[in-house]
Amino acid sequence: METKTSVDISVPVLFVAHPNLSDSVNHNIIQSEIEGGVHLRDLPPGSVLSIQTKNRFYKMVVVGEGTVLISGHPEFCPAPSEVRINGSTWGGSMLKEKYVGRGMHLEFVHAVHRTILTSRIVDIRADS
Repeated sequence: METKTSVDISVPVLFVAHPNLSDSVNHNIIQSEIEGGVHLRDLPPGSVLSIQTKNRFYKMVVVGEGTVLISGHPEFCPAPSEVRINGSTWGGSMLKEKYVGRGMHLEFVHAVHRTILTSRIVDIRADS
């Protein structure tokens, strides 16, 4: 007699359009899941991300609790600077907190330059 084994197939939980949000907001949230990104809470300290935006290449090293060392902008962070990541936005006031997402703009707070919004993120890669 043949024994059957079960296989655990995990299906990711995806966002379901919310009736109290506008179509454009629901679309943006769903699009961010399609394009992908990373929640900082899922990265251990010391994790390194290479982030390509439309205009720049950034290197980000996770310190912890939404704090990172970031470099790549000639004026705001030419050398690694400690900043707090607010999250990513589509250019308006809605923010996905502590999230770095393709197709979105990264928003971070610098001690000297205050809130900085990058150009649209084109690619994100985890480095070792």
